[in-house]
Amino acid sequence: MSNEPMKIEIDYKESSDVLKKYLGMNGSPVAFRFAATRDDIPAGMEELDKTIRHCMMVTLARKEQKCFYATAGKHECNGGAWSLGLKELTPTLKTGEFYFKLGKFASAAACRRTIDKVSHLNTLETYATLYAPLEKTPFTPQVVIIVANPRGMLKLAQSTLFLTGGRIYSEFSGIQSLCSDATAQTYLSGRPNFSLGCDGSRKFSGIEDGEMVMGLPAELLPGITAALKVVVAAPGSK
Repeated sequence: MSNEPMKIEIDYKESSDVLKKYLGMNGSPVAFRFAATRDDIPAGMEELDKTIRHCMMVTLARKEQKCFYATAGKHECNGGAWSLGLKELTPTLKTGEFYFKLGKFASAAACRRTIDKVSHLNTLETYATLYAPLEKTPFTPQVVIIVANPRGMLKLAQSTLFLTGGRIYSEFSGIQSLCSDATAQTYLSGRPNFSLGCDGSRKFSGIEDGEMVMGLPAELLPGITAALKVVVAAPGSK
């Protein structure tokens, strides 16, 4: 997880400008990175000064243009912190009791089957998580988190298939949308992942009813942004 530059040159500001222009985004794409140790955090980056959820941290970078890192103690949501490799899975999450009490599933067993399939990094693998608006990221991102309306997501889907075609297979379950679906899943799979946004991210972090979320492996940015310009201008595009 060391903060080494990529082998390919990526202009993050240009990529951000393209995404915002062609997707009609309400805010910036968010650069995200896992830090395995304190040494992986760029000099000058400040730690977040409050304890909030990962999805709210994404919003700080997306809407307020803030650059920062957050250690485990700054992560309020235990499920999110677990999926990002910062904390151990709590007993109530492991058994399914937590989501069962929230009324999301018919039984604790159904909850547990879902939790068992939630993408997550190895426990305590992560020292801190790094966030910045893509256009001014001080670190090399591993994942770019995008919040856009359904039409924007359509254009991202078309851009994903532009070169090779095929089908898109996304994984989500209506919980842990920004932390697991858009971040951990994308990082671990190396594939873009679309998600609907969960109740937590919509309630606490300002993901609006008309918005969806997507995680994009940062190394795919050049190809996606180049394709996006073409598909948006295509004769058959809306």
